[in-house]
Amino acid sequence: MSVVQLDNGEMRIRQEFPAEEVVESAAARLRPILLNGDACFYQKALKALGYFCRASPLDAEWVKATRAEWRSRVDPATPEEAGYWVMVSDTVTGENRDLDRHKLAMAWIYGDVVHHDTERRQEGDAFGLFERFRGAVPLVAWAMVGTVELLNYIRSLHEDGVLQLRQEVFDERVALKSTTWEHSAQVFFAPVGTEPPTNATTPLPKDWVQLGKTADLSRFRTGFGGQLLRAARSPNMPDELPSPEEIEAARTPAGGWKRDQLAAWGVPWPQPKGWKDE
Repeated sequence: MSVVQLDNGEMRIRQEFPAEEVVESAAARLRPILLNGDACFYQKALKALGYFCRASPLDAEWVKATRAEWRSRVDPATPEEAGYWVMVSDTVTGENRDLDRHKLAMAWIYGDVVHHDTERRQEGDAFGLFERFRGAVPLVAWAMVGTVELLNYIRSLHEDGVLQLRQEVFDERVALKSTTWEHSAQVFFAPVGTEPPTNATTPLPKDWVQLGKTADLSRFRTGFGGQLLRAARSPNMPDELPSPEEIEAARTPAGGWKRDQLAAWGVPWPQPKGWKDE
């Protein structure tokens, strides 16, 4: 959003952009769409679409207009087509530099985000991070809109029978709804050096043992000595677990444990093995 105000004869321009992390995420996802050499480059998709729509004048005209709009917005040929360009001067050395909006945007995408093109990054270095970012925002935003429009057009052509695409192209999951991973499983273990399974369906080789409910989990530790596996917490355990000092304070003079305190912590009697670790 841009706001221009005239305040006591002084012109003030205020521009508000999305958070940099949001634009970075979008730019990283769009990068294959922007790359000429990538299989899913936008113009390659349009070229293929134009081939399948060659017998349909209206669709062919849409492809032609979309290709021209992409070039003017995402790959302009001149600084004038880029919308604007920035000029800076070094008052000490007298050096003058200028760069158009598109080149500033590419310096941010390939230099600041993916750290891939050092030459582009150096070319935009004199203009500062904000100018590079400011140039990239409209490019990234429009490329997102253009990509969604192209996808919707392909869907429409598929529904009309112009394109014959596999349904899994549209149904395949491309984003996670949740990043929490949890399910029931069987766990087997064996001494170090034991022959591993050959595939997921054949029986396990000799010496592999299933980890049962009564197994001693304390033997499974990481290379740094941490506990690798833990028993599930008892449903009776309180949300606020006692500290090691509180546990030691619950000892009886004879060295045992106060049953009423254990009961308050949800620890059954006799205490199960490993209750203090839990």
